[in-house]
Amino acid sequence: MNQFLQQLINGVSIGSIYALMAVGYSLVYSIMNFSNFAHGGVIMLSAYIGYYAVTLLGLSFLPALLVTALAATAIAGIIERLAYRPLRQRNAPTLYFIISAMGMSILLENLVIATIGPQFKTYPILFQETTINLGNLSVSKLDILMLIISAISLILLVLFLNKTRAGLAVRAATYNARASQLMGVNVDGIIFLVFALGGALAGIAGVFFGMKYTVYAQAGVITNKAFIAAVFGGLGSLPGAILGSILLGVIETFVAAAKSQFRDLIAFVILIAVLVIRPSGIMGKSSEDKA
Repeated sequence: MNQFLQQLINGVSIGSIYALMAVGYSLVYSIMNFSNFAHGGVIMLSAYIGYYAVTLLGLSFLPALLVTALAATAIAGIIERLAYRPLRQRNAPTLYFIISAMGMSILLENLVIATIGPQFKTYPILFQETTINLGNLSVSKLDILMLIISAISLILLVLFLNKTRAGLAVRAATYNARASQLMGVNVDGIIFLVFALGGALAGIAGVFFGMKYTVYAQAGVITNKAFIAAVFGGLGSLPGAILGSILLGVIETFVAAAKSQFRDLIAFVILIAVLVIRPSGIMGKSSEDKA
């Protein structure tokens, strides 16, 4: 029983990071109907920014997390302006957006390799006590922080979308961007806001990923898991992205405990199964009701 609870806690904490990443995918998809594969580049850059904020600037954990989130917000906004807005202004097909996203992802990865280098970097230890004992359970302090901060971030996002005028405009644009524009909503501004929100969450996820694992130029590949989680829960559905991420994290953890070499395999098995059996995902909705 203790082993089960231990793996469950580990799975939920990892799933919470997937959720921060997957929400960025779902936010963009819900309003633009394409998957922003450059999101992985933002997460990768965030891991580096957090690392240098700690090592070069000497910041502690929370200030480094805040600086990284703000930097990632700016990076995501710049990507939207450079890679997607010109295409949107020319009413380009969705395929062009996907190609642009993949090109931006490759650009960011190779830019880091050319400037910083391909070497792996490891965050210094930021907490004196690395584990907390809860009865017979030994839980990493980092895992607890990941879960708490991820939960707070997602709750704040939900409150923003449901309780503010800007959030209402985002929800309206996800239902019908053209009708929202006719009603006076600045759709270009809303799209920029959506990218910024996704970038802020990506910044938090990037720091946690770098702290839990390591920092390297190909770290953006982790967003493949987030994309699978978003599809699993229902691409375009915010609650679905969160639920799919938690389930994927838990499933991966239990599979890894049994056969570690199957950990990555199970994620893609889930992706294929979902696409074959239920393409809309667990909480997916039709294109007319996807917010």
